[in-house]
Order: sequence, then structure tokens, then C-alpha cells
Amino acid sequence: MTSPRLEPGSHAPDFTLVDQDDTEISLQSLRGSRVILFFYPEAMTPGCTTEACDFRDSLQPLQSAGYTVLGISRDLPEKLRRFRERDALTYDLLSDPDRAVHEAYGAWGEKTNYGKVVQGVIRSTFVIDADGLIEHALYNIKATGHVARLRDTLGV
Repeated sequence: MTSPRLEPGSHAPDFTLVDQDDTEISLQSLRGSRVILFFYPEAMTPGCTTEACDFRDSLQPLQSAGYTVLGISRDLPEKLRRFRERDALTYDLLSDPDRAVHEAYGAWGEKTNYGKVVQGVIRSTFVIDADGLIEHALYNIKATGHVARLRDTLGV
């Protein structure tokens, strides 16, 4: 069963999750700024590392354009902390072990993995405007080259 997908113009589901340091971060607290949320399957795996490092390498121009970048996975804070330290990631990673936020954003469901249909994280990115509305909802993205394409889309 795949969660319903979000469309541009819809309200971004609010959430409060803990980051790699066990500090609570809520989407509501970021109102007034633009947010990029990216959902990835698992910290410290090759594709997720590529994507996370691409966001790290693009963070300055994204922040200069007014975006806050947040990564979300089902990993626990301790693993997120190790991932952040190992790859010198300079933005917060949020823990969603019960996948409630994944499901609210449609980032959990059926996907094809090595030719088999499985339930899992659907690699997805959401751009949320300052009023909490979805500007872009990108599903089933590829880790490699995604951030460069996103920057082109955003004109950053």
C-alpha cells in the first residue's frame, strides 16, 4: 500500500521529529522560511551518502536563497549523528523510526528494488514555501544528480 502523494499547492503536513542530537525540530517552527525536505532510505548507504553529500556541497547557495535543508530517514539519532560526523554534513538529519512523517508525505510504499516489488522508503524531495505550502513534490528520484536538477528547478 502506497501512501497518498502530495501535490503542489497542498499544505505540507506538520511534524515534530528529533534530529541527530535528540533536539526536537518542527516544521511549524520554520514557517516564514522555505524548506527543502528530502527523504532517503538509510544513512551511510552509497546512494544516500551521494545525495546527502550533494546537499552538503550545495548548502551555501541554497541557504543564501532562503532555504533550510532537512534530511529525514527511519534511522535513530545515534546513527544520524555518526552519518553527519562521518560525511561532515552541515544540516540537520531527522529521525522518523515509526515512518509516520514518511507516510504523511507519501514517501513510503510500494517500490521496485532489484526487480522485486517491496514496501519501503520512496526517495522523495519536497520544497515547501514560507507559508507551509508544497511548491514541488518530487517522488522516485535518483540520488545521483538530483540536487543539481533541483537547483536548476529552483534557479539557485
